[in-house]
Parts: sequence; C-alpha cells; structure tokens
Amino acid sequence: MGSLSAARQGPAITPSALVRELPALERHVLRGDPQALAAAAAALGLPAPEPLRAATHAEQALLWLGPDEWLLLRPADSTAATGALLAQALRAHAHSCVEVSHRQIALAVSGRLATTVLNAGCPLDLHLEAFPLGMCTRTVLGKAEIVLWRLAPERFHLEVARSFVSYVSGLLATVAREYLG
Repeated sequence: MGSLSAARQGPAITPSALVRELPALERHVLRGDPQALAAAAAALGLPAPEPLRAATHAEQALLWLGPDEWLLLRPADSTAATGALLAQALRAHAHSCVEVSHRQIALAVSGRLATTVLNAGCPLDLHLEAFPLGMCTRTVLGKAEIVLWRLAPERFHLEVARSFVSYVSGLLATVAREYLG
C-alpha cells in the first residue's frame, strides 16, 4: 500500500527563486490537416496558431508543435466537455485528438535570469530576437524533452513529462544557485 500512495503523489519539484509549478492543466494533443486545425480552433474560439507560435484566448492556448500537431492547454476543470466539443467539431475531418492531461506538468521559469538559466541546459538561442514572445517549440533541457513557450521577455512556460519534472526543476535550481549565489 505504501508504494501505491507514493506513486499517486506528484513528482518532487526542487524549490528555486526562478521556477514554480503551475496549476493543473487539461491537455489534448491534436493531429490532423489544416482543415482539422481550423475546425478545432473555431470550436474553441481560438485563432489557428502560426508555425512555432501559440494562439491564446482567455485561459486557453493552442501551441504549434509540428506541421500537423498542436497542443491544447486549458484550465483543468473541463476535460470531458472539451473532448465532446472537439469530437463534434472534428467529426468530418481525419484527425487524432488524445487527452494527455496527466502526462505532463507545467512549470513557469521567470525572472531576470530566466533566459540565462534555461540556456544552461537548452541548445536554442533564447535571446528575445531569436525566440520572440509567443514562440513555442519542442526542445531539450539537459536530457529531458520539453515544450518551451515564451510568454514575456523574462517568463517562460515549460511542459515537462512527469517522469522528468524532478530532474528538470533540480537542474534549473542548481544553475540558478550558481548565478544568484
């Protein structure tokens, strides 16, 4: 029984001045052609995102992950309703829509050193001119695959697989300590 209880607990997040866990989110991965994207976006009240960008409205976002793949993020209280809404909107389109809410955890990395700390483990150029506001992509942070989304000049949203959250938050905390003393 003890191991079952431990398995139900969330992964440990290493405390850091720059990193915090975000509230639980509902997540759906949508795959399809541009017509499927347009139908889903219209049903959600969102514009279709441009490549490498996120489209947002109210408390939801649609992140472009590839030419035929998008990640929908919404508050965690409407999973069944979202599934039904998307099923209805996409019924005439070839698509795949999978609810993956428990697969990942969202982390916020923010502060004047956010870019520097992320670049210690991420190979992308995160300078504001190279990675502007609203840009999102799959990448790696250390040895973990993440989805990285820039919300503000000094604020990022990371989607991290549950099994890598302890590693990612620990890596970021270690690097932050080096810079913050």
